[in-house]
Amino acid sequence: MALINKIREKSGWAVGAIAIGLGVFVVGGDLLGPNSRLLGNDTTTVGEIAGEKIDYQRFDMVFQQIKAQYEGQVQRAATESEMAMMREQAWNQLIFQIALQKEYDRLGIQVSEEELADMVQGNNIHPSVRQAFTNPQTGEFERNQVIQYLQSLDQTGGRPMWVNFEQSILNDRIQTKYSNLLTKSVYVTGAEAKKHYEAQNTIANMKVLYIPYFSIADSAVSVTDAQLKDYYNRNKELYKVEDGRTLEYVTIPVAASTEDMNYFQEELKDLTEQFTAATNDSAFVNTHSDTPYDGTYLHTAELPEELHKIAPLEEGKVYGPYNDGDTYALYKIVDIKDGSVNTARASHILIKPENDSPEAKQAALAKAKDIQAQIKNGADFAAMAAQHGSDGTASVGGDLGYFTEGRMVPAFEKAVFGASAEGLLPAPVETEYGYHIIKVTAPKSKRTYKVAAVQRSLDASDATRDQAYAMADELAGTSGSTNEFRENVKKNEALSIEEVPNVGKNNVLVGNLSNARELVRWAYSKDTSVGDVSPVFEINDQYVIATLTGQREKGYAKLEDVKEELTAAVRNELKAQQIIAKLKGATGSLDQIAANYGPDAIVRDAEEVSLASGAIPGLGLEPVAIGKAFGLKPGSRTAPIEGQGGVVIAELVNLTNSPDAQDLSGVKAQLANTRSSRVETNAFEAIKEKADIKDNRVRFF
Repeated sequence: MALINKIREKSGWAVGAIAIGLGVFVVGGDLLGPNSRLLGNDTTTVGEIAGEKIDYQRFDMVFQQIKAQYEGQVQRAATESEMAMMREQAWNQLIFQIALQKEYDRLGIQVSEEELADMVQGNNIHPSVRQAFTNPQTGEFERNQVIQYLQSLDQTGGRPMWVNFEQSILNDRIQTKYSNLLTKSVYVTGAEAKKHYEAQNTIANMKVLYIPYFSIADSAVSVTDAQLKDYYNRNKELYKVEDGRTLEYVTIPVAASTEDMNYFQEELKDLTEQFTAATNDSAFVNTHSDTPYDGTYLHTAELPEELHKIAPLEEGKVYGPYNDGDTYALYKIVDIKDGSVNTARASHILIKPENDSPEAKQAALAKAKDIQAQIKNGADFAAMAAQHGSDGTASVGGDLGYFTEGRMVPAFEKAVFGASAEGLLPAPVETEYGYHIIKVTAPKSKRTYKVAAVQRSLDASDATRDQAYAMADELAGTSGSTNEFRENVKKNEALSIEEVPNVGKNNVLVGNLSNARELVRWAYSKDTSVGDVSPVFEINDQYVIATLTGQREKGYAKLEDVKEELTAAVRNELKAQQIIAKLKGATGSLDQIAANYGPDAIVRDAEEVSLASGAIPGLGLEPVAIGKAFGLKPGSRTAPIEGQGGVVIAELVNLTNSPDAQDLSGVKAQLANTRSSRVETNAFEAIKEKADIKDNRVRFF
């Protein structure tokens, strides 16, 4: 049975996926079919990958498999945001399966029957098989048990599980073959290794003249549309974009009003009286609390913080209400009895020695004794802790709160739990951390409490909710366009517009709004156009109304959409031309050229610059300037160069060539490892790029 369980662990998800698929087929056929009332008459195609259409049922089967596995691990239902991430995972898994399978087929990568048998019971056992059939007592793989298990499949009914398990290890082997094919194709030549070594180890000292672009005011440079278009065409590949929608939205919170608060306070008052008189506390809690009754006995250290402060507590008494934000709690002490473990509460002031020497320890002890004497003579313990304490408790007057036996280091615990009453202990206590001045604020006790807790949230009433919705509905109903939406918002000082540019089609977050999928789906609907105003959405206890102000399709960004970014880039080009023109014909040293140019020119030394770094200390990345400088003879300098943040003239002071490398094998291995770590990811991204993916998930989720 143990072996069957191991196989079940490996393949149970596949059986679950089959069951889910059958359920979708039987129950959801009418709902998800071409004449679906749920989806209208639209196609049920979620997307297309490498020419292969993905229908809803196929996508949902993969999603449900991932969801079931996740919920099994966390032992709770997945949240909306978690399910959004799992849908993304399911989509990527389908891309991986379909697009890569076509690549496997093209390359002829497969696993033969003989190879599969060898993986299961031959000489090259697959790791999953080895793990499932390893004897836990001996740690040895037992091939005979594999054979016995396979022979009993029909009798035990385990064949479907085994088939799925077998398919999983087959797929894993194919993927491993492809990965090996890619990584084994990585090759580093001796020339590459030598060049890499020299780029890292050849060091230059330079002197640099730098004139930043910001030294010329933006207003002094005029950028024309023709220049923007020219720059865009020259750098078009930098402006590839995904689908995006730009939204403006307002939120109307659904929060409890003053009237709601007053009513809630009266309700809590009545509830307190009823709770005090109740004879069946568990039933009362389960009827009136947002959280069920828990009859566990709690040590003082485990009580809610509000009860810590007033312990010891009285049996039968109701404490509260206490609030934490919008959550209110009443606590009733149902029973009191002694438990098996002591609890206590104490404060301390820790004095740490500066080092482990006897002299440092003696000095720390003397300081601790002096502080203790001051406290005995009337000094406030908390104030002294704040002044002299050397750990995190100093900010809270040294308070350690309640703690049970076994939580503190032995010497400290012995001192606290050895005290029979509260108060300052007579002498500092030494532990491995230093010397502790200890004040017992609650002596040891084994007392435990059974607490019945009624916890209620302050929620907006139906009347308050209706009022907020009416405001939202009026805004949506009277706004027929973006301009009307903006004008209507201006009329209400309580409202303000938030703008979110280029929201992706699979986004869950929209600005500060979480779980905003319905809003995103509205923005991407074929029935929504730029200028439209949304209906009212309820997102996270607030009503949201939005307007679509921009629409971007996958491909190259429209010039007008990136005009601001283009303008900044062209402006820097024009500034560079002005600076270079002013430097034309300049002679003398860099310091003299800088002096003639003006106060905006900066000259600085750049020492120990490597070609591989591409950066000049203090200036940042300037790879062109560094590359040109490394090609100079000492004492020579480059012409003015249009750099990343300004115009650069680099003068090579001296160049220290890299030491001769007797053995480049380590460099070759380093380069090979770096390339190997990227090759599989790069290959998948390239395959994904060529798969001509059409993603229509926004229509469904």
